[in-house]
Amino acid sequence: MELSTLQLGLASVGVLVLVAVAVYGSWSSRRNAPRQAQPEPEASHAEDAAGVPGVQRLDPVFDAGLASLPLPEKRPGLDALIDVIAPVALDGVVSGDAALAALPPTRRAGSKTFAVEGLNESTGVWEAPAPGQRYSAFQAGVQLANRTGALNEIEYSEFVMKTQAFADAINGEPEFPEMLEEVARARELDQFAGAHDAQLTFTLRARHAAWSPGYLQQNASRLGFIAGVIPGRMVIPASTAGAPPVLSLAFDSHAALAEDPAQSAIREVVLSLDAPQVHRSEQPFLRMREAAAALAETMDGVITDDNGHAVPAEALDGIGADLERLYDTLDARELSAGSPQARRLFS
Repeated sequence: MELSTLQLGLASVGVLVLVAVAVYGSWSSRRNAPRQAQPEPEASHAEDAAGVPGVQRLDPVFDAGLASLPLPEKRPGLDALIDVIAPVALDGVVSGDAALAALPPTRRAGSKTFAVEGLNESTGVWEAPAPGQRYSAFQAGVQLANRTGALNEIEYSEFVMKTQAFADAINGEPEFPEMLEEVARARELDQFAGAHDAQLTFTLRARHAAWSPGYLQQNASRLGFIAGVIPGRMVIPASTAGAPPVLSLAFDSHAALAEDPAQSAIREVVLSLDAPQVHRSEQPFLRMREAAAALAETMDGVITDDNGHAVPAEALDGIGADLERLYDTLDARELSAGSPQARRLFS
């Protein structure tokens, strides 16, 4: 039986509709799929000394690379500015091995760090006890405050017990400061720290298509970010080895650990700056602002606050000015941002 012209026309229209739906579905799927990292452009080939094209010449950089490596930062010792310090007098010299054996198993009193230092008989320098060395005096200390709060009476008592036990083991005699005075000093320092702490965050949200982990990592690495220890975290390292990172960038750790990360959809990342931990010479806020703007432009994102509101440029200017005043205040208190003392206090 032959089909009528109308039936043929309707069949044709039906086929076209199905094709259109399939095409639209494919286009929509591609449009909404997470953006993927792109292959990096290959390095341009240069002619070698003989003029042969296609051979790339690499200049050796071994010496320059080694010379530019930053030196590890010296571990900070006890400081009367942020520690309670109890001297421990000795009748004679004590070996580092004996001192190490006498140390308590934990280096904390409550939530505060506890430490012991010895006066090296040979160098005259206060240092953590080391095997093979000899010490003519010791001092024990506990931190006055950190981000968990001020040293309290219970923590001070634990400090006294640990110090006394160490002193008894090495035949030393400790001298403790007045507890009430030190606890009051701890509260004052804690109040100052609480009023001058600054942990800044920007959230970068995707406007349209989501990002895959590889796409995000590729764009962030171009701005100096490297992979952090924790999955879903990237950092810009400080110029001094061992110092905290200048900036951190965090995204969903589940996306980073997925069996097929290319199919993971990331719609927001958080850019963070722990201001007291980073020296102002690193220009951390300027770099944070520039990194956020560059990522937003490259990845089609928008910079927002914690409530999802877009952050205007004038607001960023105000934050930068406030941060400079904070740096000045910390400098005046001898707790400069990024210094060993500030890093311990704001931790």
